Amino acid sequence: MSEQKTLTRADLCEAVHMEVGLSRHECSSLVERTLEMIVESLERGELVKLSGFGVFQVREKRARMGRNPKTGEPAAINPRRVISFRASQIMKARVHDAGACD
Repeated sequence: MSEQKTLTRADLCEAVHMEVGLSRHECSSLVERTLEMIVESLERGELVKLSGFGVFQVREKRARMGRNPKTGEPAAINPRRVISFRASQIMKARVHDAGACD
């Protein structure tokens, strides 16, 4: 299995710095503020649509009964909010094409 690269905030900041030419500090602030705006919107339960990328949304999960996978005993699962992401068709196509085997 090949080693998998992880894209970090620092990588995003560096990419913005190289592409836009702002100082590294300004790029870091820009990336941090962008991510913070996304989180704040999700906290308010808003939909976050990024054209050509995808949609983030908060879903409400109801309380339900589940099972402890170790013991098989029934266990109550509390209601909770979860974040879901749905990739755009453009992103899906790009990822599919990038991994296509010849």
